Amino acid sequence: MTEMTAMAAEIRQAPEALARFFERHGETVARIGARMRALRPPVIVTCARGSSDNAAAYFKYLSEILAGTPVASIGPSVASLYGARLQLEGAVVVSVSQSGQSPDIVALQAAAKAAGAYAIAVVNVADSPLGLGADATLPLEAGPELSVAATKSFLSSAAVLAALVAEWTDDAGLRTATRALPDAFARALEVDWSDAVAEFARAKSAYVVGRGPGLPIAAEAALKLKETAMLHAEAFSGAEVMHGPLQLVEPGFPIIAFHPKDRAHPAMSETNARLKAIGASLYVVEDGPAAPGRLLCPPSGEPLLDPLAMLAAFYQFAEAVARARGHNPDRPTRLKKVTETL
Repeated sequence: MTEMTAMAAEIRQAPEALARFFERHGETVARIGARMRALRPPVIVTCARGSSDNAAAYFKYLSEILAGTPVASIGPSVASLYGARLQLEGAVVVSVSQSGQSPDIVALQAAAKAAGAYAIAVVNVADSPLGLGADATLPLEAGPELSVAATKSFLSSAAVLAALVAEWTDDAGLRTATRALPDAFARALEVDWSDAVAEFARAKSAYVVGRGPGLPIAAEAALKLKETAMLHAEAFSGAEVMHGPLQLVEPGFPIIAFHPKDRAHPAMSETNARLKAIGASLYVVEDGPAAPGRLLCPPSGEPLLDPLAMLAAFYQFAEAVARARGHNPDRPTRLKKVTETL
């Protein structure tokens, strides 16, 4: 493909999309965060599928690390197919969806509300069934997304959820850092990972590794390699990869490791050293001077948010890998943009 793909164009729109959200809905996210602070929920449940579920998992890590509140993902089919009666009095349910249309996501949000939960919808289409059915809605304002692969909508979803945690916990530092994410995304989109494209273009399988908030970002990265490049990629915790998955790592096996300078940094350094020692072709996403095997990404200003900036850079890499493998990243042959499941 010679002209810019929709995926590439939409990745480049991510900084503007997020800035637009904060300009239009900064007060809304602050108000919803204050409501959560007043509610003091004993538990939060999330409702999402696909990329949106990875954004919800990122929210889970931030919530548990910064607020100490347990967050659990409920399978939408629990409500839509099994008709379970949930026990969620005093809880919060956070639903994440690009389209807000999938019947199972809508059904779970409704069941959670009926069970006594306060419902928050993070959605790109505010007047969708999901958005209209929530107690509070955070419209992403990401604009139309033509590529099947979600990129700017994912980055906006995860960043908005991080902003919600900042407001809920009244964390001034995190609040400032989330508002600066549009600039962090813009800086991340200027990096060059082209030296690694050829190796992943010829790969048969790959791992993507992360710890803490970096793990759901690794899951999202692996999903994008499957969706756009038809490359079998699996995501693992930097701890879990040392168990069964390590057995498949032969010399030359390609691995991408997200390595922000948060409290998991030393543990991830040990994991990376062991993977490299057994012969993995390891590419570490981090800040620092250029070096072989290092995929550079400028820091965001807050280590817990760095995985989002790293993912912005990764999205451009995945798009390039897809094209190098002869695929159109905008139109995976077996996927469609809006998947409606029961």
